[in-house]
Formats: sequence, C-alpha cells, structure tokens
Amino acid sequence: MTNIILKKIEPLLIRRLRQRAEQNGRTIEAEITAILISVLMPPSPPEPTQAEPNLATAVKHRFAEVGGVELPEIPREPIRNPPVF
Repeated sequence: MTNIILKKIEPLLIRRLRQRAEQNGRTIEAEITAILISVLMPPSPPEPTQAEPNLATAVKHRFAEVGGVELPEIPREPIRNPPVF
C-alpha cells in the first residue's frame, strides 16, 4: 500500500473525521480508507437476469390465484375552469 500525507487540514474536518471514526469503531486511517473506497469504488448494481421478473410480472404472479378484479368505470366530469386570482 501507498502512504499518503495530508498537510494543512482544517481543524473542524479533523474533529468530524475523529467523530465519524469513533461512531464506526475504526481508526482515523481506516475511516479515511473507507471514505475513499465508498467514493472511488462504489458497488456496481447487479446485472438483471432473465429469471428475475420485473415489478409488473411479480405482482401478476403474486395475485394470480385470486383472479382478476373488475373495477367499475368512473364517469368523467367536464374540465373545470381554472380559478382566477
């Protein structure tokens, strides 16, 4: 691994880094490494597979045994005039 030296870091940044490291149970060095990894190497989204259904297919399969549902058609009303302010 490579060593990195940072100079002239704002005191507020150091305090926040220490707090974050404490919250996560890490050393400051480990916290900086975790931050760099999360920014520079974010996890890539999984590739969709053919076996993985989309949401519409999943809902259709989930409620297939219940059967179809007939909803009444709601009559439309004429468009109202917009209010005048």
